[in-house]
Amino acid sequence: MKNKILIVDDEESIRYTFESFLSDEGHDVTTASDFHEAIQLISETNFDLVFADIILGGKTGIDLLNEIKRANHSCPVVMITGSPSIDTASDAIRLGAFDYIAKPVRPDTLIHTATRALQHKALEDENKNYRSNLEAIFRSVKDAIITIDKDFKILEANQAANDICDINRKSIGKPLDILSKKCTKKCFDIFKETIQTKQTVETNQIKCNRPGHDRQTVTITTSPLINPKGGFSGAIMVIRDETRLNYLERSLKERQKFSNLIGQNKTMQNIYALIEDLASVQTTVLITGESGTGKELVADALHYSGNRSNNPLVKVNCSALTESLLESELFGHVKGAFTGADRDKTGRFQKADRGTIFLDEIGDISQRMQLRLLRVIQEKVLERVGDSTPVKVDIRVIAATNQDLSKKVKFGEFRKDLYYRLKVVEVALPAMRDRKDDIPLLVEHYLRTFNNKFNKNIEAVTNIVMEIFMSYHWPGNVRELENALEHSFILCHQNTICDNYLPNELIDFSNAKAPSITDTESESTAIIEALRRAGWNKSKAARLLGITVRTVYRKIEKYNITPEDI
Repeated sequence: MKNKILIVDDEESIRYTFESFLSDEGHDVTTASDFHEAIQLISETNFDLVFADIILGGKTGIDLLNEIKRANHSCPVVMITGSPSIDTASDAIRLGAFDYIAKPVRPDTLIHTATRALQHKALEDENKNYRSNLEAIFRSVKDAIITIDKDFKILEANQAANDICDINRKSIGKPLDILSKKCTKKCFDIFKETIQTKQTVETNQIKCNRPGHDRQTVTITTSPLINPKGGFSGAIMVIRDETRLNYLERSLKERQKFSNLIGQNKTMQNIYALIEDLASVQTTVLITGESGTGKELVADALHYSGNRSNNPLVKVNCSALTESLLESELFGHVKGAFTGADRDKTGRFQKADRGTIFLDEIGDISQRMQLRLLRVIQEKVLERVGDSTPVKVDIRVIAATNQDLSKKVKFGEFRKDLYYRLKVVEVALPAMRDRKDDIPLLVEHYLRTFNNKFNKNIEAVTNIVMEIFMSYHWPGNVRELENALEHSFILCHQNTICDNYLPNELIDFSNAKAPSITDTESESTAIIEALRRAGWNKSKAARLLGITVRTVYRKIEKYNITPEDI
């Protein structure tokens, strides 16, 4: 298509000359003799280039330039001047003119200037189309897209970024840490890793904890931005909102893991859901369960899944300290409060300000400490030892015990009012013997953990070991299972853990349950069962049965037992 050029000059000879030269170059040329005629033509036609005389009767070419800019036309404007000067030229360029030419105009200068201006127009149009297409893509993509420079300032963000992260066009140019006021700031940490390593980082199932969107779950991918010269200029983040998908997955199938808790048992599923409900609720929680069931892991999950996750989680084992030491540890003291108090000390409650304090073995604290703790929970105010000045704290209290506090209340060993303050919501963890269906999953988890820890490549446990695990009563619960596998890892020098690598109590338990020839229906059944448990190892089968290896061989021959029989 021909380029459309408008010539605006009050001299007819100039209009004719320009029109003649530019028409010969194949352009579609229109002329106007004054400002008003030019404005009318511009309103009717999208010109690709305008040549305008500086002097246009009562108006100027600068006035025309301003009108073109105000109407948001993209065509370049070249000024025509009869008396060029540095001031005239600089003023025209400063106000947005593409260039200027002086009268009398030479044909080659005119054509060269027109060619450059039209090339500039074509490039601008191409960039505008490119940006328009890019913006259309940005608008249509449902994932949030955010780009930052090396100083963590936001360069660009699409509409989805506003919906998912509350980052909009007004955020451009501002530092990324504005996120910290609205969520857990985990996006910032991921961006930081990409900026530092200049590598792509991918994360799954991130909890945002954004106000009003406490359960928002996202996956995040950050990649480095490379400029045309190959230099590193920043990073781009793509955030996909998977809240609904996460909810559907939870509804349709059991989760095998939540935070650092492992298990797909129905009771564990209910606990996962309860933790999610409690994570950002500031109520006090009491975690109950036998030793080794994972009470501390629940406290971690409650804190790090909630909106206090960026603030401290302070843990106190109440049974490990005497009353006087516990009082000082929890509430702090001032210099001179007691013998040996040579300086002020900040207590655990103050250290946990705006975060969470986890009080483990809460059932072991004295009546006096119970009273002091009750006041802190009720009033969020404490007094340091040796000081009567009240100190306000903003804390969430999570307590845990392996004791039956209701019985301690009944016998007057635990304050009823504190008990009910602690037990606003109870998370009761099941014993290992009540969730044995989780044992294979836990074994798989610990195999991965200890392979990394000991730099080994142990792939599995034998069927006999798994049978022992499934039938054992586990008085030490999950912690005992973990310790048993760690013990086995240390002793095992092959890729499968056999029962002879287990701790003594498990071996003794296994031997106590071994089949015997006298208490089974038949001799052959006992031999087959022992061989099955020993994996066709005749020596081990003999030990299980309490007979000699030679006897085992005789019985195999007598009953014609083959490996297929086991």
